[in-house]
Amino acid sequence: MSNFLTRFARTPRGLRWFLNLYGPYLGAGVRVDYLAEDFRDLKVSMGLHWYNRNYVGTHFGGSLYSMVDPFYMLMVMNVLGRDYIVWDKAAEIDFIKPGTGRVHAHFQLTDAMLDDIHRHTADGNKYLPCWPVTIVNDDGETVAQINKTLYIRKKMPG
Repeated sequence: MSNFLTRFARTPRGLRWFLNLYGPYLGAGVRVDYLAEDFRDLKVSMGLHWYNRNYVGTHFGGSLYSMVDPFYMLMVMNVLGRDYIVWDKAAEIDFIKPGTGRVHAHFQLTDAMLDDIHRHTADGNKYLPCWPVTIVNDDGETVAQINKTLYIRKKMPG
């Protein structure tokens, strides 16, 4: 990513704009509907279209996963800043019910989550939080449950 794009994508408005035009999300029909000014609250959705539908007419599992893939990482990176290394480490997804219309996911970084990060990484140790994300349909029924594991470590001076 160029320096201009990196700086542009560090604002909530810029990051939301970039993600909504980013090829993999545009192609999957994923939309960032809301990103808070402090990067601590994000809502994403995806409609069912001919290009993200599987053989049986429901949401393709890969599209369901991609709609939740990078968001905790991006949120944490922007909240913590350059003093931390943040990566997506692992994920698991449990498909509960076929997605047949618009689906939604909501991400929140709470004070408790951030306090845990600070506490676990204070001495330069890595921290591997595992946070759940639920994908729901328009009726609020669970379509999929995802557990996202991040790798977080504070950069030590020197």
